[in-house]
Amino acid sequence: MSTSETPAFKDHFSGTSAGYASHRPTYPPDLADALAQAAPVTGLAIDVGCGNGQLTRLLAERFERVIGVDASAEQIARATPHPRITYRRAPAEATGAEAGSVDLVVAAQAAHWFDLDAFYAEARRVARPGAAIALVAYATLDLPEDAAANAVVADFYRRVAGPYWPAERAHVEAGYATLPFPFPEIAHAPLAIVVRWPLAALLGYVGTWSALAGLRGAQGEAPIEAFHARLAEAWGDPAVPKAIRWPIALRLGRI
Repeated sequence: MSTSETPAFKDHFSGTSAGYASHRPTYPPDLADALAQAAPVTGLAIDVGCGNGQLTRLLAERFERVIGVDASAEQIARATPHPRITYRRAPAEATGAEAGSVDLVVAAQAAHWFDLDAFYAEARRVARPGAAIALVAYATLDLPEDAAANAVVADFYRRVAGPYWPAERAHVEAGYATLPFPFPEIAHAPLAIVVRWPLAALLGYVGTWSALAGLRGAQGEAPIEAFHARLAEAWGDPAVPKAIRWPIALRLGRI
């Protein structure tokens, strides 16, 4: 596809946007700090594929203005308003931002859906000289304190849900190392999302996985219910929160 064409929007999330807003883990403040430090100044950031604005809101605490764009009207409708944030429905490849105006272009858990050639052309168009660009992803979770529960989740992720993940998911699992990134890279410290959740919160998060729509369509609810039962048995008291960790992959560069 040429950069002049408008790519087809692959919408895997609008139908689950309420759950996405409620159950996805939030990004850590040190991610937003790293992004702000990479920008030449903290004037304007654009969060491309912003979803319901999880990272957008963190950026608004560090930048004078933030634009959040997403191709899904439903995701934008669920974004939390903020006086420094302007949300708009737009594709990643044609954000509508003013040319030469942006200090940071970031795409979190979204770049694997983009036409990257067109997205990078758009990033160069909107960027100020020396602006930063970042691709953020987190893939498979780990329960470091509970090997039994961790094994149940890992088995469901790979064996049961595995055949139904979109092909683009492979880029997330690779930490975006398989995506072209034609920018001088900026070193950064290791980053991770770390939470403590009870069982219901983890099950809610798993319910947002894009693979589950295909799994349900092919096999119904039975494999999901079986997973819930196995995880509940391994977990023990469902009210007891347990540590959950997602390593963050960050491709950070200079435009």
